[in-house]
Amino acid sequence: MTNTEPTTALITGANKGLGLEAARRLGELGWTIFLGSRDEARGRAAAAELTDGGANVIMIPLDVTSDESVTRAVRLVREHTGRLDVLINNAGAPGNIVPPAEATADEIHAVYDTNVYGPIRVTHALLPLLEAAESPRVVMVSSGGGSFAVVTDPDQPVSKMHELAYSSSKAALNMITVRYAQALPHIKFNAVTPGETANHKFTATDMNHHTGQLTVTEGTDPIIELATLTPSGPTGTFIDRLGQVAW
Repeated sequence: MTNTEPTTALITGANKGLGLEAARRLGELGWTIFLGSRDEARGRAAAAELTDGGANVIMIPLDVTSDESVTRAVRLVREHTGRLDVLINNAGAPGNIVPPAEATADEIHAVYDTNVYGPIRVTHALLPLLEAAESPRVVMVSSGGGSFAVVTDPDQPVSKMHELAYSSSKAALNMITVRYAQALPHIKFNAVTPGETANHKFTATDMNHHTGQLTVTEGTDPIIELATLTPSGPTGTFIDRLGQVAW
């Protein structure tokens, strides 16, 4: 591969919401987008929408909870490129917001399978393609709910959302991001929350029944920032669209 060829990016959970908007914005930059979607029909519809808008989009059936699906996805990506410049681990599951006293291991496991094991499964499978890139970047889509500083601040709305699965899974994802960044300094690993933590705002998506105060375009600002980092950019950081977020 040469530097004259388009930048490549794979985005998980990209058939709607933040993933779709990130795909649209990066596609407008002339990138080749591998649009990962667990629902193949919705993924093809999303890819067709972006392609009609002029983007170079390749739909990749991808269920991040399945080893077999991830293996097939990597095989499909390899049919088009020998490198991957950017991986955006966006697919996520909110869980059922079960109160801690009622939460079971099964409830926690179901959320972790997507939010924790999923990014590990996908990242591990794509490492060879990432390492073949000149300046590889991995963006983990986390949440302010995964920040100890945010959750323990009584002024933050999430501090009153009493559940175990989602917030703890995003806290785990944050630690995973840091540990990858430390162990693999040649790849930039960073985490984002699609909100404005200081202003107690979050993005309107299906996951929160569109109750957020920010648009998906605003919510993807930090995703785009980290996806387009230069070689001198940071690694092992956690940001929102306003800047650094406390772990």
